[in-house]
Amino acid sequence: MKRKRESGSREVGLKIGWICGEYFLKLKHLHYGYWTEGLDVDIVNLRLAQEEYVKFLLSHIPDGVKTILDVGCGAGHLAQKLLSTGYAVDCVSPSAFLTEQTRKSVADQSEIFECGYEELETEKRYDLIMFVESFQYIDLPKAIANTERFLSAGGHMLICDIFKKEGPQKGRQSGGHELAKLFRLMETSSFALVEDIDITEQTAPNIDLLNDALERVGKPVAESISDFLADRYPTVFKLVSWKYQDELEKIDRKYSGGSRTGEQFRKFKSYRLLLYGKPVS
Repeated sequence: MKRKRESGSREVGLKIGWICGEYFLKLKHLHYGYWTEGLDVDIVNLRLAQEEYVKFLLSHIPDGVKTILDVGCGAGHLAQKLLSTGYAVDCVSPSAFLTEQTRKSVADQSEIFECGYEELETEKRYDLIMFVESFQYIDLPKAIANTERFLSAGGHMLICDIFKKEGPQKGRQSGGHELAKLFRLMETSSFALVEDIDITEQTAPNIDLLNDALERVGKPVAESISDFLADRYPTVFKLVSWKYQDELEKIDRKYSGGSRTGEQFRKFKSYRLLLYGKPVS
């Protein structure tokens, strides 16, 4: 039951993030921005930073790749870009809402598997399987096993995502597999590491932007709604606040206090591009 609630809240978060980002900032992607030197860290530049992220990804697709599986494809705009570049692309989309957006982006050019990667079944094999900020949500051993299964001989796995650093302390920012655990598992697999690029410095500014938006917009709006409901419907407000007290306190601890910063992200997280190759035989 707990997993279903988490999936539901994640789906709501994806909807809100996509609708607000597309309408107010003209964003096409849900992933982090890649902040290059000279690009001012400002919310109005997030769209440009996301495009830089896409350029960075495409520059690390190995030569000879023709077919790609985009796992956790977001709203399908990365798949759309890959298609326009000449690749044949299929998508894995566990979100009903984002699947609908992906269909608008890729039309009938791609097959969209509406499931989690763990449940994927297909006879197709791909030259590249790509995880763009989706790897953290997939069971780690299953992700590796399925990728070995669905890759063509000599194919590649590309991961661009957040990982947890080793250490006794943990930050408030959740998400990400343990990087050391991934490396240990990959050593027992058939994959060979081709590239390992740390882009924590280029992605950490996104956390400062998110924190600023929460403090200056999200928090005041939430407090205004709370005050209105408490004044207009005091009995119902007290009942709901009591029933969901633990959840509300958890959200407050997670997002308040200014601890979700770029500095904390650099301390506890590592954002990596990892490219692994599968042997030809």
